[in-house]
Amino acid sequence: MRTLKLTVAYDGTELAGWQRQASGRTVQGLLEDALTRIEGGPVSVVGSGRTDAGVHASGQVASVSVTNRLDPLTLRHALNANLPTDVRVLDVAEAPAGFDARRDAAQKTYEYRILNGVIASPFTRRFVWLVPQPLDIDAMARAAARLVGRHDFASFQSTGSSAATTCRTIRESQLVQDGPRELAERFSPIPMIAPADDASSVRLRYRIAGDGFLRHMVRTIVGTLVEIGLGRREADSVGAIMEARDRAEAGPTAPAHGLCLVRVEYSSVASGH
Repeated sequence: MRTLKLTVAYDGTELAGWQRQASGRTVQGLLEDALTRIEGGPVSVVGSGRTDAGVHASGQVASVSVTNRLDPLTLRHALNANLPTDVRVLDVAEAPAGFDARRDAAQKTYEYRILNGVIASPFTRRFVWLVPQPLDIDAMARAAARLVGRHDFASFQSTGSSAATTCRTIRESQLVQDGPRELAERFSPIPMIAPADDASSVRLRYRIAGDGFLRHMVRTIVGTLVEIGLGRREADSVGAIMEARDRAEAGPTAPAHGLCLVRVEYSSVASGH
């Protein structure tokens, strides 16, 4: 047996999330089915974390143990030949025996894209949350910065979650405004063609990195930040929301399609580098 580390990207629009389910296309299910055809027997794939239906990834990581001796490049070609085009294996690498993509993850980074305007072009609509009302971006940025550090994020997790602890360490939490070139590079499916959003639109990107995230945590944070931007909450209210440890105190859960898992980091020992 050999252990492999897979780096995977996917457009989550038509996927039922990461985790295999009895019905519906899922990333785990598609990867396992593709590997089973190559291996000639059942294969179990472990992901760094579960993404919900509609959530995208440009840097999801998975681990798997296989018996085939295909070199990494050949295996990557074989996997992509057996996968639908909305799921791509970007890299296959040898990993130490026992490497577990979920358990060994040291940090994950997510980005959430907001288009503050009245029109989202066909090239961006699947990857941004269109918010037509004017937003106080400075207030949102101040609130985002207050989330850095180790806090109890119980107020930002979905009800019914069963995490052993709701405390997480956030190392980066910032809201930035993208210019047209940055947005084109991130969203346009056609190289060198910028998305045709309304010229007056403001393109926002919320970036958060930490040692782990609760279910719907990032999307609830974004929903709360947008309420702050709309003037429905004060920028310094996030402290009181965290202290409450009550989901009812936070804002709505932002739509799934604006969220993307962009990077999963591991120690050099865990990843074998």
